[in-house]
Amino acid sequence: MKPFLLTRTLPEDATDAALRADVLHGLSRRPKTLPPKWFYDARGSELFEEITRLPEYYPTRAEREILIDRAGEIAAASGARTLVELGSGSSEKTRHLLDALADLHSYVPVDVSESALRGAAEALLKERPGLSVHALIADFTAGLTLPETPGPRLVAFLGGTLGNLLPAERSVFLKSVRDLLAPGDTLLLGTDLVKDEEVLVAAYDDAAGVTAAFNRNVLSVVDRELGADFVPEDFAHVARWNPREEWIEMRLRARRSLTVKIPELDLVVPFEAGEELRTEVSAKFREDGVRGELAAAGLRLAHWWTDSEDRFALSLSTVD
Repeated sequence: MKPFLLTRTLPEDATDAALRADVLHGLSRRPKTLPPKWFYDARGSELFEEITRLPEYYPTRAEREILIDRAGEIAAASGARTLVELGSGSSEKTRHLLDALADLHSYVPVDVSESALRGAAEALLKERPGLSVHALIADFTAGLTLPETPGPRLVAFLGGTLGNLLPAERSVFLKSVRDLLAPGDTLLLGTDLVKDEEVLVAAYDDAAGVTAAFNRNVLSVVDRELGADFVPEDFAHVARWNPREEWIEMRLRARRSLTVKIPELDLVVPFEAGEELRTEVSAKFREDGVRGELAAAGLRLAHWWTDSEDRFALSLSTVD
């Protein structure tokens, strides 16, 4: 089995510094906010894996269906010899692409979690001992330099994570991805699609309460990492469809008037009864909108695939 390369471009203390900055900024303003990336400690990742298996949560199943059915077409259209995956995590879904890319030489998974990268790389190399894996510990939203690998390259951003970015953030991100691409390279992008409100809300407010636990877990992260005294049960889980923005908002609503102390930041945060803390935006898309956002970033949408129920889309774009 070939050894894999692991390059850290994220400083060792970057995660701690980013959490401090996000909590200080988000909880000192009105309305209060926290970015969704802080859901994913070990417990949060376990809960999210459970969410993906819930009957109400369709995106993972819909995207997997497209990958299984269309991986051959994606491979043929991209002709990729290098697959770069942003936010790779366990690299589980990526296996469908790896199997289909007949001329693949290199796989470059990018994630902030060193443990996730090591686990995924070791598992992949046991299955594919000839594959060259160069993992990057990096924040792909903060600029990225890719290693030298054979082209063409296929950059994959799966799972609908694009929807967690606000419109201005999406614009910056897509332009940064465009800057990574050379002529002949492609971007494979996952986007959840606009659909009936009741279907969308149920996906983020399941009957078993798993998403509610996942949402409240962000408070446990702040407690553990910054010495805060949040009591997660003091907050109710809220999932709401915003029809004007066409996104789901996840919030935590204070059940009573309370005050939270965060000693590591020398911060005291008051909550009024009923006050909400927004923890996630999950935008839903239409094909024309995706095409327009890609075009604004200098990318041309070349292929559009959906699952059998038109719930989710994968698009392949080229440098315009």
